[in-house]
Amino acid sequence: MIEARHLRVLRAVAATGSFSAAGRELGCTQPAVSQQMKALEASVGTPLLIRTGREMRLTQAGEALVRHAAGIIAGLTAAEEEVAAIAGLRAGRVRLVSFPSGSSTLVPAALAALRAAHPGTRVSLEEAEPPRSVEMLREGDCDVTLAFRYEGAAGAEEWDDLVVRPLLKDRLVGLVPERHRLARARTVAIGELADEPWIAGCPRCRGQLVEVCERAGFTPRIDFATDDYPAVVGLVGAGLGVAVLPELAIESVRPRGARTVMVEPALRREIVALTLPDLAQVPAVAATLDHLARAAAR
Repeated sequence: MIEARHLRVLRAVAATGSFSAAGRELGCTQPAVSQQMKALEASVGTPLLIRTGREMRLTQAGEALVRHAAGIIAGLTAAEEEVAAIAGLRAGRVRLVSFPSGSSTLVPAALAALRAAHPGTRVSLEEAEPPRSVEMLREGDCDVTLAFRYEGAAGAEEWDDLVVRPLLKDRLVGLVPERHRLARARTVAIGELADEPWIAGCPRCRGQLVEVCERAGFTPRIDFATDDYPAVVGLVGAGLGVAVLPELAIESVRPRGARTVMVEPALRREIVALTLPDLAQVPAVAATLDHLARAAAR
């Protein structure tokens, strides 16, 4: 295997014409230069220099290697600079996937802070709900995933193979029309909403809603289902039903015509940032995780 340090010595010998002069240029001894030239010739399996008294001449193979050495060394130098820039967060790329309510609340503050601290780091954002977002991480389609799982949910995902950065516990709140009989209540038992028409969110959230309601002794009558949180709020505001939404979702939507109420038993989902163990060592990924955690703590 040809080593870059040997190529640098070969170029110095070719330029100066002797081991001693090359040593002076490189800041090492003449025996060290001689030893490295022998190692390089052993690596390529052919003589590179013809020694005639005090003078050195390149063989045909030596001339060919010197011609390529400049480009090789320049490429290695560029690679070293780029890696150093990434390691020092002067450059880098992170592919982030988030669920919608995380994209509108946690992500903007985190990415703004990341850009201010490390302007050379670029972050792309794509939206996907778990478990699809977690699959994207495992399949190599992203570097960081913002995901959630419900406390006490049956068949909760296993994340043992991933680096898990806990961010916050997101309580689910009830949403009722502002003229609803329970609109002024501070706390509502979910069973009190058993006879109401329901507006459900994403398929995963819908499944959690049904599970919680069934534990309370009823099956919710779901009249409308939509992945769009503003649409859920709009439907509730129009008096078409009630809903349960995460507080993060409420933060990003103005609930006109609707009121929030605390629901008992308390329903929460755990919000986390996920990455792969090897990716967690990449400076830009580590910085992204840190800024997501800071945004969640505010």
